[in-house]
Amino acid sequence: MADNIDSFNDYPAQDGVAPDRWASALHLFDNGAGVPHEESVLERWERAQLLFEARDYVSAARLLAVVVEEVPEQTGPRLLLARAYYHSAQLQRAEEQLRQVIDRHPVEHYAHLMLGRTLERQGRGDEAAPWLRMAAAFSGELPSQS
Repeated sequence: MADNIDSFNDYPAQDGVAPDRWASALHLFDNGAGVPHEESVLERWERAQLLFEARDYVSAARLLAVVVEEVPEQTGPRLLLARAYYHSAQLQRAEEQLRQVIDRHPVEHYAHLMLGRTLERQGRGDEAAPWLRMAAAFSGELPSQS
């Protein structure tokens, strides 16, 4: 090559490939030629994380909804689903997921914070205040008593 590239890692990345394509490409040859690959829950979770990191929140939410349906007891995917909903302005759905996390894990600090922020973003500041105070208490950021 004219660019004098010595290895694959030296090849400059172009902005044309979506993150989910890389995750899918990793398994092209798993089962041999012509055998379709069945994506596992873990692979869907990893692909959803890549989509979220790429700020494709709508696609991430679609995939995370499937993951959450398959493993409803897992907190991580449900929290990421709530974040994807929040960032894609699906605030009612974000609120539903966060309330489910808090019902199952009442001391999940981040869920309290996110629920408060989600309610604020919906213009429900009075409802948000207790959730934000609880999040502050969990993180040790209680207001000083003067």
